[in-house]
Amino acid sequence: MSNELNNIKEELQNIQDPEKAKIVSKFFKTGKGQYGEGDIFLGIRVPDQRKTAKKYSHIPLDDIDQLLKSNFHEYRLTSLLILVLKYKKEDFDGKKEIVDFYLSHTKNINNWDLVDSSAPNILGDFLLDKDKSVLYRLARSNNLWERRTAILSTFAFIKKNKFEDALNIAEFLLFDKHDLIHKAVGWMLREIGKRDERTEEDFLEQHYRKMPRTMLRYSIEKFDNDKRNFYLRK
Repeated sequence: MSNELNNIKEELQNIQDPEKAKIVSKFFKTGKGQYGEGDIFLGIRVPDQRKTAKKYSHIPLDDIDQLLKSNFHEYRLTSLLILVLKYKKEDFDGKKEIVDFYLSHTKNINNWDLVDSSAPNILGDFLLDKDKSVLYRLARSNNLWERRTAILSTFAFIKKNKFEDALNIAEFLLFDKHDLIHKAVGWMLREIGKRDERTEEDFLEQHYRKMPRTMLRYSIEKFDNDKRNFYLRK
C-alpha cells in the first residue's frame, strides 16, 4: 500500500461522523434485502470527499483500484471522484485506459450515487463519438447498477443534444422491475425534454400508458400542470 493511499484513508477516517453514518445508511437502503444491503458508511460529506479527491487526483490506477474495492462506501465514492478528475486530464490513450479500468470494476460501482457521479463523466464522455454497443450490453445485464450505468452514461450524449441512444435504452428498460431504473430513465427523459420537448413527447405518446408510474412522474416533472395531468390520466 502506497503512502498516499494510506494518507487518503487516514484523512477520510479522521473526518468520519458515526451519527451521520447511521442516517445515510438508512437513506441508501443498506438493510437486508434492500438495494444497498451490506454497504458500510463512515458518514463523510460529499464536499469533503471532493476536496480529498482533488488533493489526490494524481494517484495511480493501482491505488484507485484498492480504494474502489473497499467495503467503505466513501472510499469507493472518493476513488471514483478521483477517477473522473484523472480522466479529464488524460489524452486519448489515457482516457481509454481509464474507461477499460472502469468497465472492469462495475461490480464495485454498486450504488446509485457511485454510478451517477461517474458514468456520464467517464464512460458516456468517452463514447460520445464511438461505438456504443457496450451500453446496450450493460442495459441487458442482470446487475442493477450496470443497467443504471447504461442509461446514466447517455446523459453525456443528451447534453450534446444527441438523444437516439438514450431513447433506445429507455425503451429497452421500460419494463425493468427496479424503482431505481424507473427513476433513472424518467430523469434522462426529462433531461431530453428540457432540450427538446417534442422529442420527449414523441416517446411518451408511444409509451406513457405502459410506463411505470415512477418513471412517468420523473419524466413529466417539468411539464406544466395541464400537460402533467394529461399524462397522469392514463
